[in-house]
Amino acid sequence: MKPTQNYRDLYVTDISFEATEQELRQLFSLCGSVKSLQLVKDAHDNFKGMAYVRMGSEKETREALNMLDGTLIQNRCIKVELSRSKEERAAAAVEEVQEQKTRRRRTPKGRKKTG
Repeated sequence: MKPTQNYRDLYVTDISFEATEQELRQLFSLCGSVKSLQLVKDAHDNFKGMAYVRMGSEKETREALNMLDGTLIQNRCIKVELSRSKEERAAAAVEEVQEQKTRRRRTPKGRKKTG
């Protein structure tokens, strides 16, 4: 089965821990219909400051992306971007690790000079 890119899903980060689901839903509804909003929580049910938002259409998603990225909510500027699939996130993580390996400085072999 070929994975399909869903251009209606948004990934929102840097959300204040005091923000509520209702406040976020109200904010994103300024750009159109919010089909779903899922707050990311840890194993202890604590909010992690991230959320996934699914808008009603691709047009509404673009509008929310352009209009709400950088919006100040409870003294924090949120970041809004298109959500990526698991495969895309995994590929980006592998690429980042490989890039870090090439940036590492190698220590010269041999004894250190004391002086």
